Parts: sequence; C-alpha cells; structure tokens
Amino acid sequence: MKRLKFLMLIVCLMAMVSSVNAQEQLTTKIAEWERAKAYTKEYLDAMPETGYALKPTPEMRSFAEQMLHLTDANYGFTAAATGEKSPYGFGDLEKITDKSKANVTKVVLAGYDYVIAGLKKLSATQMQEKVKLMNRFDLTKDMVFTKDFEHQTHHRGQATVYLRLAGVKPPQEKLF
Repeated sequence: MKRLKFLMLIVCLMAMVSSVNAQEQLTTKIAEWERAKAYTKEYLDAMPETGYALKPTPEMRSFAEQMLHLTDANYGFTAAATGEKSPYGFGDLEKITDKSKANVTKVVLAGYDYVIAGLKKLSATQMQEKVKLMNRFDLTKDMVFTKDFEHQTHHRGQATVYLRLAGVKPPQEKLF
C-alpha cells in the first residue's frame, strides 16, 4: 500500500513538472513572437517609402506584398489554431490598394498582435489539441504556430534582398 501511494505521488509530481514545463514553453513562444514583431518592424522602418513598390523581377511580389503575404499567413494560421474567424480572407491582404509604408506597417504589426493575442488565449493543454490547417494538415495548435513562425521568418529573410536592392543595410540579426 505504501509503495502504491509513493508511486502515485511520483506520478503526480511528474505531471506537475510537465505542466509547468508546457506553460514555460508557451510563455517562451509568446516572447519569440514579440521578438519577431520587433524585428519585422525594423525591416519595415528600414525600407524607404519608394522601396515598398520594389520588385526584384516583374513576376515577384513587391516588398509591400511580401510583408502583406507574411501577414496573411499570420492571420490565417492563427485563426486555424484558435478557431476564431480571421478578420481577413486568406490572400486578401496582398491585394489591398494602399501599399504605402504607413499602411503596410500598421497592417503587418496588427497581424503580429493578432498572433500574440491568439497565443495568450490558449493554455498549454490547448496547444496540444489537433486542428486542420488549410483543410489538409492535421497538426497540434502548437505546430500551427511553429509553422507560421517558420513562414514569417522565411519571408522576412527574403526581404533582406529587397532592402539590399534598395541600397539599404538590413537590420542587425535579432536572434535573442
């Protein structure tokens, strides 16, 4: 009997540690998104107004469209993970007509705020629930946010070339 109680105590302690660990991971994920927002803002600020229409080749997105594409995914992925309706349809942001520096900056930063607010609404337990992304991928909510983070990092990285083509030095890498 004593042995059974001891084993139950150990199991309970392990569950508590696991729960604390999962909550720490969620807190870290939120902090990483806040860092990504600040880093992206540095890119938006660095590009001169005239560079927002810059396309390295005619078939590529402009700098503004690149940033709006990044934001489209931020809204779409977060909506999929939280179950809330996105304020924008997937792909709609790239098509907005006001692609000025001020408007794109406002829209992109609001997209990051949407992601961060979505993460803050979820518990560590909810992050392990499965959802369907893009009507074809069964992923945990945590993985949806991970894939979105990868996506925004990829497109912000592409924006480095746009800045260089505009004669602008890209922001210093912000890993931490």
